Amino acid sequence: MKTGLCRWLLAVSILGLLSACAGERPNNLGVTDGRLAPCPASPNCVSSQVEGEGQRIAPLSFSGDAEAAFARLVQVLRERKDAMIIDQTDDYLHVEFSTTFFVDDGEFLLDRQQQAVAVRSASRRGYSDLGKNRRRIEEIMRAFGQAGSSP
Repeated sequence: MKTGLCRWLLAVSILGLLSACAGERPNNLGVTDGRLAPCPASPNCVSSQVEGEGQRIAPLSFSGDAEAAFARLVQVLRERKDAMIIDQTDDYLHVEFSTTFFVDDGEFLLDRQQQAVAVRSASRRGYSDLGKNRRRIEEIMRAFGQAGSSP
C-alpha cells in the first residue's frame, strides 16, 4: 500500500515540476509600434529586430505576393509537431513551441513593404537554451524557402 502511495506522490511531483518548466505565457508579446517585443538580456532569445550579434537572426525573406508568403509560413508551422499557433491575424503570428520540458514563444510579423517576415523566438524559462531557438528558426527558414521553391 505504501509503495502505491509513494509512486502516486512521485508521479504528481514530477508532473508539477514539468508544468513549472513550461512557464506562463509572457504578457509582453505582440506588436507595439510595428515591432515585436525586444529580447531579454539572456542568450535564450533570437530576433530579426535586435541589433546585438548574439541574438540577431535574419528575417524570413520572400518575393511576390505577401499574403501567399504568410500563408506559406502558416502551413510550415502547422506541419511542425512542436508548434501550436496561439494567435493569428493578417500579419502576425504567435506560436508556442514545445520541447520535452519547456515551452518557447515564437512570433512572426509580416512586413509587406520590405517583403520580409520579422521573427522572434524566446524561451520562457532559464538563461541559456543551448541555441535551440536559433536552430528552430533556421529550420523554419529552410522549410519556408523550400515551400516557396516548390512548383
